[in-house]
Amino acid sequence: MSLSFFLVSVVGLLLTPGPTNTLLAVAAASNGFRRALRLLPAELGAYLMVVVPVTLVAGPWLDARPAAMSAVTAAAGLWVAFLAVKLWRLPQASEGQGAAAVVAFRDVFVTTLLNPKALVIGLALMPRGTPGALLPWFGTLAAAICSVAVLWLLLGATLSRGRGLPPALRRGAAGYLGIVAIGLVARSL
Repeated sequence: MSLSFFLVSVVGLLLTPGPTNTLLAVAAASNGFRRALRLLPAELGAYLMVVVPVTLVAGPWLDARPAAMSAVTAAAGLWVAFLAVKLWRLPQASEGQGAAAVVAFRDVFVTTLLNPKALVIGLALMPRGTPGALLPWFGTLAAAICSVAVLWLLLGATLSRGRGLPPALRRGAAGYLGIVAIGLVARSL
């Protein structure tokens, strides 16, 4: 696979709505684009913490152990269900209350660690090779993660237009996360 085809594939995958993207949009909608930018290192760090070892070590191991892959998928589903309930029960934010009350660094980090997209990238999109040979792919992946995250933050900030997180958007995001959680748990069974 060429590096340009890899980039197109990764950006396409990262652009699809999912739990991490939903949290980024909610954070920007509740507290604005600039303040939500602090969540980017959580997403980037978590993706790299999964993709690098999966690409270099775990790919063949997980290929031979479908039960382990099911356990990872079930854990991801349970985490996303927890986030959905947390977001649904969140009281209406008062004026000036920031994204920290809605989406924490930890939420984005753990959600991204459990995001099946990281496994898809590490197991299916990344080529196999030595760490040195894969540096251009890891760098391209990091740039794609940051670029797509900024797009989701902009979307969230645009949806709220500085008025904070509308209750309908919060409940819609919680409902979407609930559907994703059900799908992940069902897939693991």
